[in-house]
Amino acid sequence: MKRIVLPCLSLLLTGGLFAQQKEGKVTYERSVQMQITMAARGGEPQTISQTRTNKFELNFANDQMSWKQLEDDIQADESQTGGIMIRNLGSGQDDITFCDFSQSKKVEQRDFMDKRFLISDSIQKGNWKLADETKTILNHLCRKATTQRIGKRMSMGMQNGKMERKEVDDTTTTIAWFTTDIPVPAGPEVQGQLPGLILELETNGGRTIYKALDIQAKPDMAAIKEPTKGKKVTRAEFTDETKKLMDQMQQNGGMRFRMN
Repeated sequence: MKRIVLPCLSLLLTGGLFAQQKEGKVTYERSVQMQITMAARGGEPQTISQTRTNKFELNFANDQMSWKQLEDDIQADESQTGGIMIRNLGSGQDDITFCDFSQSKKVEQRDFMDKRFLISDSIQKGNWKLADETKTILNHLCRKATTQRIGKRMSMGMQNGKMERKEVDDTTTTIAWFTTDIPVPAGPEVQGQLPGLILELETNGGRTIYKALDIQAKPDMAAIKEPTKGKKVTRAEFTDETKKLMDQMQQNGGMRFRMN
């Protein structure tokens, strides 16, 4: 009897050791290098370089995820560099990204210049190229994947003494390192596109980098819920709304800027 029981016990232990994690909580650090060109009315443009670092929390379980910046890490909306006041228009403490992978659904709650928006969209499928290159991140073997997005971006600059904004072609390369040890298509920015959790992401020519700092087995289940507050808009409508708000700020404030 012992010869039968022991091999069965061994098989059970082996199966437990190789069980894949399908829920948890991950802390990420994001580093963003910015080139900011600013000009007061009638003045010469000034270019300022800044690096901003923030931390984010990802919770995932039951084929869903929620992404939010850590409240203790929210930086001031305004900072002063070189005598120029800079207003941060990036993520706020109430910005949330929620995904339901089973329904290919993505909902974002975004605050922009004291207005709140609720953006509903489907999860986009990127055209990824998988490489043989691997590396270990937080004791998980990760594989490299690369994709390119061809689109438009807004560029602002001086023209005949006047700051003008125009839409230009933009090609963005994104590099992701994902692990199938955790077979959940979650992570920063490009959710639902790769067959494993993204532990590192690089985009915008390396000027934006996300790195996982810590992985925990237990998620904050209360955080994994679809946001419901804000004006409901599509992605295109949100772009139009933010453009109008930026135009109003430039007309009223007299300070023009761009971020690269």
